[in-house]
Amino acid sequence: MPGGVDLHTHTTASDGTYAPRDLVIEAASRGVRVLAITDHDSTEGLPEAFEEAERRRPLELLPGIEINCDVEGAEIHVLGYLMDWQAPWFQEFCREQRRERRERVHRMAERMAGLGMPFDADEVFALVKEGSAGRPHVAQVMVTRGYVKTVREAFDKYLAAGRPGHVPRKKLTPEDAVRLIRRAGGVPVFAHPGLASRDELIPGLIAAGLMGIECYYTEHSAQQRATYLQICKEQDLVATGGSDFHGP
Repeated sequence: MPGGVDLHTHTTASDGTYAPRDLVIEAASRGVRVLAITDHDSTEGLPEAFEEAERRRPLELLPGIEINCDVEGAEIHVLGYLMDWQAPWFQEFCREQRRERRERVHRMAERMAGLGMPFDADEVFALVKEGSAGRPHVAQVMVTRGYVKTVREAFDKYLAAGRPGHVPRKKLTPEDAVRLIRRAGGVPVFAHPGLASRDELIPGLIAAGLMGIECYYTEHSAQQRATYLQICKEQDLVATGGSDFHGP
């Protein structure tokens, strides 16, 4: 989380380790002037974060979200900013996403039990309360129970796509996510495209209403950053950046 502007961060409302209030405090202490909280499929942390941000001027907090999507052979994330996140229909979408995530955790628990590594889904839900449960939380429980040594090992051996504990998510295309964010009056941005290596999707996302690309990302190479900046210039898209901060 560098100083200045950070448009990609996570809290305990999804898979971050800082509570929303504490993330705002941490960002202010590091000199961040503009902060976006972009929890996975959730805006649950925003009310608490905005309350704290009022006490942390001149820091400006932007409402955001990161919507997880799937295309064949890859997981794609779409960031949304400045949307009407309190709109009833948008909140219903978020609730449905969180319900689907919880059902997925139950199915992962069943698969892992079949592999001789049982755990209770409630152990996972205890980590997130009403937030967005996901594979990182399942991995944490697996570490706690001693089934694996690290979260990375849990993904590499069991939870990643194609591994025995993986459960596919409900189908939501990145184009759907772009259109949904635009419907809410927001700015949809292709998150960390260099991680997905699916640049061929960009024209279709632009046709669906994409407004930006996350060019400045810690794991992008200089060449990737230059490529995405050039696309933004040619297609009149906004170039954004963020740390994808999850905690220390």
